[in-house]
Amino acid sequence: MKAGDTFTLTRVVADNETAEVLGSGGLPVYATPSMICHMELAAYKLAEQYGFQTVGTKVNISHLRACKVGTVVKITAELTEVDGRRLEYTIKVEDEKGLLGAGTHQRFTIDPERFMAKLD
Repeated sequence: MKAGDTFTLTRVVADNETAEVLGSGGLPVYATPSMICHMELAAYKLAEQYGFQTVGTKVNISHLRACKVGTVVKITAELTEVDGRRLEYTIKVEDEKGLLGAGTHQRFTIDPERFMAKLD
């Protein structure tokens, strides 16, 4: 895994991913929490393809434009920095009209058993 690696997800915005359903707003549009979830998923999948388990620790995004249910969105995570266990990403979300959201995300690689043992 190295800086410059990317992973892209393509999704169709679903009925259960709207601001109205999630309570983050009152309209049936792609919710910011759903967008953030998809951004984290793209970053997670990038590391997972190299055999790493990770946890998210920081998100800094801008939700720039709304879209409706049924819109095809493309989420691209680019690994920008690897510093030991810390992974830094830039992430963008686009639809056929252009940029919907963008920002940065931080994750750390973990040993799942050790991580879960700390929670007991």
